[in-house]
Amino acid sequence: MRKTKLSLLDQIDNPLDLKKLKPAQLPQLCDELRAFLVETVSQHGGHFGASLGTVELTAALHYVMNTPYDQLVWDVGHQAYGHKILTGRRDFFSSNRKYKGISGFPRRSESEYDAFGTGHSSTSISAALGMAIAAKHRGEHDKQHIAVIGDGAMTAGMAFEALNHAGATDTNLIVILNDNCMSIDQNVGALKEYLTHLALSKTYNSLRKNVGKTIHKLPLVGERSKELLHRTKSGIKSMFSEHANFFEALNLRYFGPVDGHDVLNLAETLRDMRNIPGPKLLHVVTTKGKGYAPAEQEKTLWHFPGLFDKVTGKIHKATNDTPQAPKYQDVFGHSIIELAERNDKIVGITPAMLSGSSLKFMMEKMPKRTFDVGICEQHAVTLAAGLATQGMTAFCNIYSSFMQRGYDQLVHDVVLQQLPVIFCLDRGGLVGEDGATHHGIYDIAYSRCLPGLVISSPMNESELRNLMYTAQLPGLEQPFMIRYPRGQGVMPNWKTPFEKIKVGTGRQIREGRDIAILSFGHPGNFALEACSELEEEGLSAALFDMRFVKPIDEKLLHYVFENYQHIITVEDGCVIGGLGSAVLEFMAAKQYHAHVRILGVPDRIVEHGKVNELHRECGFDKIGIITAAKEMLQDLVLTQKLVKHESL
Repeated sequence: MRKTKLSLLDQIDNPLDLKKLKPAQLPQLCDELRAFLVETVSQHGGHFGASLGTVELTAALHYVMNTPYDQLVWDVGHQAYGHKILTGRRDFFSSNRKYKGISGFPRRSESEYDAFGTGHSSTSISAALGMAIAAKHRGEHDKQHIAVIGDGAMTAGMAFEALNHAGATDTNLIVILNDNCMSIDQNVGALKEYLTHLALSKTYNSLRKNVGKTIHKLPLVGERSKELLHRTKSGIKSMFSEHANFFEALNLRYFGPVDGHDVLNLAETLRDMRNIPGPKLLHVVTTKGKGYAPAEQEKTLWHFPGLFDKVTGKIHKATNDTPQAPKYQDVFGHSIIELAERNDKIVGITPAMLSGSSLKFMMEKMPKRTFDVGICEQHAVTLAAGLATQGMTAFCNIYSSFMQRGYDQLVHDVVLQQLPVIFCLDRGGLVGEDGATHHGIYDIAYSRCLPGLVISSPMNESELRNLMYTAQLPGLEQPFMIRYPRGQGVMPNWKTPFEKIKVGTGRQIREGRDIAILSFGHPGNFALEACSELEEEGLSAALFDMRFVKPIDEKLLHYVFENYQHIITVEDGCVIGGLGSAVLEFMAAKQYHAHVRILGVPDRIVEHGKVNELHRECGFDKIGIITAAKEMLQDLVLTQKLVKHESL
């Protein structure tokens, strides 16, 4: 029987196998790797465009560098799918981002080739520099440390802080700037213009090549001569280009720009760079979505397209004739426009999440009142604070997990000055397949300790609109936080009239005699379903939508503790410091005695999976609430069973 010939990719289980290839085989390998990515992601989902754009860079890095001894750090990790495939995870890559499968981001516990866990942007240079300093301390002078960072991630202050430090060190650090003019949305700001100038300047690039060829012909030898050569080359370039010296001014040797899709030239350049001591930066120009036409044409859409037909490029969408509830972020995006049309002081701010937060609608309609500040959460918060000092009403829209990066600014620039900034925290709670780095489960706990900060969460779309409306009304001179989950709400007819909500008040959704369930935010809908099923089994549960965890509705809590001995709290956040903690604090302060059960995210790291799978795992979905109620009411449940048995 004739044996089927293996493709090049099938023969590579680790970078040692990759190094066995001849240089001339690398383009074929890249074609196969790109095809594998298209095939797998089209059927199983995942981030798409970013990894297609780094296929050649990934192959060149593992071909030239001695990974995992040489340590490779991928910023964020959206672009690291090819890296995972070439480092032993090809055969189970289809489990990417699935429950109990491999992570969608680099993760130290998953592979020795994942030198640093990432998920939030702009950390790679700091991490790689720390590794490089440690290697120098150990005397590992041949060890390389490579940080691959996108031009979008480079906009963050942390990246500049790391570059500033790196330039003052004598370390084997290579920063690879993957320049594709994109983060998720189109990049913004002066850095984008600067990098574009470098990439497109014919004068600068021609000069760079010619100077390099000329001075390399000079009869110079030794380390001092190499340094003189470098300084001469840099000086001549700077004379002719005001834009060519930014990275060199920070004492990082600048190389590039180079074509990020020429794998042979990339490999040759990296081989040369590893022999040059000190911190260096390689400017690589790539195309997000390279090699798949639809992804090249609509880069934002194909950042994370979902399942699609690889031949036609048609993205699969669920078909359902029943009217569907909108996503919470879309309700926010449309509602802020309605409010801004009424209130000319309203502005919208987001750190590089225009599409994800749906602030893109406001940008399209009111571009002068909408600000995408790049991946700069700290700046976004303090910008909003500055606007608030001048009487503007700033809606600062940030993903919950990214708000963690602006915590100092939240405390010092907003809360301590009691400025009326409105924070709309998207992706509050468990977010699903993005996993631990993106779960928005800590915001209630880290915010509840801050004096004068209103913390609220809507149970449905109508409440989101009303909380937004309430927050921007005159007279509420304090910061206001509204957190809501990723994904769909529950109201197909969501565009209800705005109504003011009294700050710090909850509401009773359902009456009941046996047990009280206190919910915060969207999980109230799980509790409502649970109440209905409990009733069918003869158990009567009351449901209270708290709406605010700070200030908490003490009048409502007095009523609950005076009428119920069994109480369950339900929230999509960590159980330490959240709604349940606030209820227990109230119970202790007012000297009530009751049996209280807290349902939420347990005190451990929760991995990735579908949102409903994670809710089930954490025990606060409908089934978890029913189970908790039955356990608390086990004597009553037993009585109900006896009565039913006797009636038979």
